Amino acid sequence: MSMSLGDLLSLPEGDAHLRETRVQSRQVYRGHFLEVYRDEIALPDGAVTGREYMVHPGAVMVIPLLDDGRLVLERQFRYPLDRAMIEFPAGKLEPGEPGIVCGVRELFEETGYTAAEWAYAGELNNAIAYSSERIEIWFARGLQAGERQLDVGEFLDVFAGTEAQLSQWIRDGDVTDAKTMVGLLWLQQWRSGAWPLQWRSAAEHGLR
Repeated sequence: MSMSLGDLLSLPEGDAHLRETRVQSRQVYRGHFLEVYRDEIALPDGAVTGREYMVHPGAVMVIPLLDDGRLVLERQFRYPLDRAMIEFPAGKLEPGEPGIVCGVRELFEETGYTAAEWAYAGELNNAIAYSSERIEIWFARGLQAGERQLDVGEFLDVFAGTEAQLSQWIRDGDVTDAKTMVGLLWLQQWRSGAWPLQWRSAAEHGLR
């Protein structure tokens, strides 16, 4: 069936015509923190097919802002890609853990910084075709340096970079990490005044 230009320019209401329904589910792998499932699902037209996906506990990414406007960044080796990657600090959520608690912990452990103020930006799903992973985006400012406490077996560089540098690295393909790219988008939109943030002190979040 052909569609008019008007059809292409408007978003259809509702998504019932797109939804897939689980018929049965089977866990095929359980690792340290990832689980892999193969489900049998019914398509909107009634046909049955399979879906393979990973269940992830979720994570938090922190965009730490220094008083001079620079950003606290990390570089660490990512084994699946066999290369060192530049990223914003991030870490996985513990079961039932609030995002702000995870963000505070990961920022301190990985960089040594604590923050006077925090702001929740939003959430991203970085691999929607095959993973349930969700990443909360938090901003942190009023940073105070301290001694970082890396986990056993964790190795990473911590350094400061400007927004312009990060943008250039992304454009040149030196930074390809999806969460960091989304983090830069949020940063640019906030600084332009388009996407406001509600800053709260650490104490308001129930943190010391």
